Amino acid sequence: MVQQDARLDRIFSALADPTRRQVLVRLGAAPATISDLAEPFAISLTGMKKHVRVLEEAGLVVTEKVGRARQCRLGTERLDDAMAWITFYQRLWERRLDGLDAYFTLRKGTQQ
Repeated sequence: MVQQDARLDRIFSALADPTRRQVLVRLGAAPATISDLAEPFAISLTGMKKHVRVLEEAGLVVTEKVGRARQCRLGTERLDDAMAWITFYQRLWERRLDGLDAYFTLRKGTQQ
């Protein structure tokens, strides 16, 4: 459980940054090099490498050296971990809110 918590911490920490989220959106369309990823942002190649490293450590991106460039693509299994966590809590809260709705509906019916 502790290992899974640490993994989720890395994932959500990586997703907390808007630049890294945009990188994931871009990679969702097609693999890209670090240079390609840095182009639309006002950041250096070194800055983009740091963003990609954070995403890679979280398992959200996979990189591969191709010649002199580093090719990046999505690493989907970690997003699956995050979605499983989100789905679990979404269902939990839906059940709780449904129970609360049923309670208020019952109370409303007894007060009439």
